[in-house]
Amino acid sequence: MADKAQARGQAGRLLELFLAAGAVEVTPDILQPAEALLDLYGEDIRARAYVTADPLRGEMMLRPDFTVPVVQEHMANGAEPARYAYAGEVFRRQDHRGAARAHEYFQAGFEIFDRADPEAADAEVFALFAGLLAKLTLSATIGDMGLLRAAVDGLDTLPERKAALARHIWRPKRFQHLLARYSGQVEVPKARADLLTGQRSGAPWIGLRSREEMEARIATLAADAAAAPIPTDAVAAMGKLAELRCAADQAPAALRALNIAAIEPAIARLEKRLDALATRGIDLSAITFDASHGRSTMEYYDGFVFTFTAADPALPPVASGGRYDALTRQLGQGREIPAVGGVIRAGLMSDLEAQA
Repeated sequence: MADKAQARGQAGRLLELFLAAGAVEVTPDILQPAEALLDLYGEDIRARAYVTADPLRGEMMLRPDFTVPVVQEHMANGAEPARYAYAGEVFRRQDHRGAARAHEYFQAGFEIFDRADPEAADAEVFALFAGLLAKLTLSATIGDMGLLRAAVDGLDTLPERKAALARHIWRPKRFQHLLARYSGQVEVPKARADLLTGQRSGAPWIGLRSREEMEARIATLAADAAAAPIPTDAVAAMGKLAELRCAADQAPAALRALNIAAIEPAIARLEKRLDALATRGIDLSAITFDASHGRSTMEYYDGFVFTFTAADPALPPVASGGRYDALTRQLGQGREIPAVGGVIRAGLMSDLEAQA
């Protein structure tokens, strides 16, 4: 396994290559304010980040990734278009299932902020990474979170239901449970049914919510209960979309065969991206397309996603990345810009190079 000096050296070499590709170096602080990360991920981030407290700056986290501080810096001070590169340590807590994975490791990354041609920017990042990793025997997988988001938006159901499904696209089990409930495949829990039929006499109003807030929530639940179930054919099509996996060059035809009208604009963007990849010399038949790729591991990506992985399934991805337009909107205080990027695990790359 690469020691810290080797990993740092590999990260430095990658940084130089990213700078040669037109990027400007950025060096975010190791200690990051926790507020932005908690706003993005909720309390779930505490299970994965090292949290500490500063007497003046409040709650802080050891840098769990570079993307969030890079976006914050660009939205505050960046010119357009912009390309950034960085290299340094990130810190991630591991549970017992991932005990063999590093708690701190070196990343090198490359990010593009550009409004002109998002699909071309996607292809630029992927092709750059593919070239840097070409000497290793890795499998490349791409996906597009925009497909599932478009399919949810096209459902014939309440806006509140679509909003709930959209929030949980990155939590597949919760998403599937909601879809089953909204389509009538799961019975309404007895406590909720009793609440909606008025069988709550004598129950105290407790907690921090006001009576008005609770009444509004009950009205929302009543509207949901009265709504027609999502048609079973739409649920089946959603399931087939989530399970779709094929060679990248076959993806547009396979997606259109699902007959989901709402995803056609996303398919058109996928075709444009694939054309841009082919123009950069990428063999599309050698890349796997997975419509659910990144759903449980790439929470802020909302479009194109990719990973490069080694044959050993116990290893984390050597490289990963994708498009995060919504993140710039969340952190931009009224501004937004299309953005895409990715990171390489420098130490893991060194290990694989030593084995090649």
